[in-house]
Amino acid sequence: MAELAASEKSGRRGSGKRLDPRVDFTAMVDLAFLLITFFILTTSLSKPHVMKLEMPPKNVPPGADAASRTMTICLGSNDQVLWYLGLPDRPLVQPTMVGYGKNGLRAALINTEKRVKKTTGQELIVILKPSDHSVYDNLISSLDELDITGVPSYAIADISPADIKMLQQKNAY
Repeated sequence: MAELAASEKSGRRGSGKRLDPRVDFTAMVDLAFLLITFFILTTSLSKPHVMKLEMPPKNVPPGADAASRTMTICLGSNDQVLWYLGLPDRPLVQPTMVGYGKNGLRAALINTEKRVKKTTGQELIVILKPSDHSVYDNLISSLDELDITGVPSYAIADISPADIKMLQQKNAY
């Protein structure tokens, strides 16, 4: 408990006793530890969020089926998007210029996803390739469209010289 202990000190002036107060903080320290223990036990700890990683099947050679279900989206200048299905030198769908929004990139994603599901029976893979002349807002809009359409697998990659050449041919670089 807190106590007030008196000690005698003689002062210069005189005859009276001077009390030097001493406070015992044992109870306050006990209360502090009880509060800390209470808050530690009652708070909920956040669980770590883990990204799902999918590995290819072991019996399929690497890249055997990926080209037929990979859609590449190249972000150009002036809010233009160039997309194609397959490899740049052998596209399954010819490179097409679209804009953003419901009738542009979103429609292309939905139609390509249906085509890939019908022909391969697997999910669509999308590769986003922003160019040096695209703006950050276009990348965010593209990611939003991927989220809206529910594309399960996508990646952001550096743009290749072949993609830059396609953008230059369409006057979007």
